[in-house]
Amino acid sequence: MKKSENTGQPDSIQYSLSDNEGGLLLSLSGRLDTENAGAFLREIKEGLKGTQARSVTVDLSGLTYLDDYGVMVLTEIRDMLVNRDAFSIINANERISNFLSIMAFDSTGMPGIRKKKWINPFESLGGETIKVMDDFRFMLAFLGEVSLALFNVLRHPGSLRVGDTVHFMQRAGVEALPIVALINFLLGLIIAFMSSIQLRQFGADIYVASLVALAMAYELSPVMTCILVAGRSGSSFASEIGTMKVSEEIDALFTMGFNPVRFLVVPRVLASLIVVPVLTLFADIFAILGGLFVGVFILDLTTTAYIGQTFRSLTLFYLFWGVMKSCVFAVVIAWVGCLRGFQVRGGADSVGKATTSAVVTGIFMIIILDSVFAIIHIYWL
Repeated sequence: MKKSENTGQPDSIQYSLSDNEGGLLLSLSGRLDTENAGAFLREIKEGLKGTQARSVTVDLSGLTYLDDYGVMVLTEIRDMLVNRDAFSIINANERISNFLSIMAFDSTGMPGIRKKKWINPFESLGGETIKVMDDFRFMLAFLGEVSLALFNVLRHPGSLRVGDTVHFMQRAGVEALPIVALINFLLGLIIAFMSSIQLRQFGADIYVASLVALAMAYELSPVMTCILVAGRSGSSFASEIGTMKVSEEIDALFTMGFNPVRFLVVPRVLASLIVVPVLTLFADIFAILGGLFVGVFILDLTTTAYIGQTFRSLTLFYLFWGVMKSCVFAVVIAWVGCLRGFQVRGGADSVGKATTSAVVTGIFMIIILDSVFAIIHIYWL
């Protein structure tokens, strides 16, 4: 059985179909490219429809040129077979063989074609374990370097870049105040509303003020404020330092004799350490105002009674405990953000991954540390 096409043009494709030991032999010559791939595919599909071939062997001995559209045609022909292993390519010249290999075209009998490597789960687990251990080692080394830089600044306050510190205080603190105030106001409102549903059954509406004040000052205000700061400032620190790393600005600082950690990290850490506790205090105030809104307009409590109950239940210890936690969280957020920035390797894609990792790692560590503080409070205080 034979069928051929010859348009007489330089970019034409000639082919023939013949029986080959129970299968079909498809011989190609000429060029198989963008210009003729569509027409050739339609033609060859019609030719193969009624043959019920168990196998197809493609002879490329006469093919002079093949592009990605030609590879797509070969893929379509292979996919028409029930058993893909019954498809093979023979007599391809070196240039076409290399191109098929680059396109990751897998065909039986094709020399140099890479098959998909089987992934050993133990090998993957070991690789990920080594990666985590390396990351942990880098985190400890970076923590030590930051600690030494902070100690050096305490010994020599004149080495602190005050202007940059104030700039980062504005970005991490002043600019974050609106969203922190709104979120904590709504949280206080929600807690007051949900708790009032239960407390009203016992005529204990006034204790809504105690519950909101203690829950927010002791637990939720520090955690929510620091999560917001991690999303805003932690990601910003990572992207800024990561971009400097990619553009080799950090290498330039080192070449000029500057310590990159002291130059870039210390102002960010100190700025976070100063403004995040202040943000937490503002968060407490706005959360209490959210509870006050529910108490006055839904529970018919007076403003004086609500505020008085708040002051009676909220001691300085709980207020100090929440602020102290926010100080630790602030240092962790800035440290993790700068750490991920210094870990950037490659291009813009690596900067994006570092930014995402800074937020996720920061939030994860905030939750872990908050659990540690809760255990310390229960068993040691």
